[in-house]
Amino acid sequence: MTAVQVASRGTVTVATLSRPETRNAIDVGMIDELHDLCTELERRPRLLVVTGTGPVFAAGADLRQMRERTPEDALRGINSGLFERLAALPMPTVAALNGPAFGAGAELAYACDFRLATPTVRIGNPEVSLGVIPGAGAAWRLRQLVGLSLTRQMLLAGRILDADESLAAGLVDEVVADGDLEAAVGRWVDRLEQGAPLALRLTKLALAAPDGAHPRFDDVAQAVLFGSDEKWERMTAVLERRRPAAGARPPAEDAAGR
Repeated sequence: MTAVQVASRGTVTVATLSRPETRNAIDVGMIDELHDLCTELERRPRLLVVTGTGPVFAAGADLRQMRERTPEDALRGINSGLFERLAALPMPTVAALNGPAFGAGAELAYACDFRLATPTVRIGNPEVSLGVIPGAGAAWRLRQLVGLSLTRQMLLAGRILDADESLAAGLVDEVVADGDLEAAVGRWVDRLEQGAPLALRLTKLALAAPDGAHPRFDDVAQAVLFGSDEKWERMTAVLERRRPAAGARPPAEDAAGR
């Protein structure tokens, strides 16, 4: 039985975590399926939406498996390796938090570029109460998202944020009614689809630098985009007050003047 239901439409892939009997706990089977999905999205970049089935996004890692893991398993980076790949996917990613996200489930959400939530969402990392650390990115991704003080509260003192607190802290980008999550995701996807795919990819790369991209990266990325057909067509469409044509190329006599 598949642990991740994958559906693609247009330029978007939706991955639904589907282990309802464990509240979508993340096990090795789910990790393997998400690695397979990452391989496909690295080969054919698309926008990605990750959500959960039922009333929970993901309750955390599968404790039955976690209890049996060894020091060697920790060094393999079973969860952290996957979340690194998710964070590094070429195109933007959206976590649609249909309910609570704890432990590894929260860390999966932190690895996405955007997080949308329903009022039932609760987000936290209770790992220290289980004798481990949140070892798949929370210690530094969460700090980047909400700052050091709140990160300490969540990771050391086990504070759980509700939807309003998550929105106020900037941990989620929008909170919508339970029945409106799919529509909200659609609006965000529509906004992202307005961007030129190559420009989105290079902007995401620039944002991935820990302290901001080096100015020379901006110059090189802009040089790549300045030479692209899509830049020419999109700017021409604005000047001519029309919609850009998909896949259009500049006229041969104008190309040298770009």
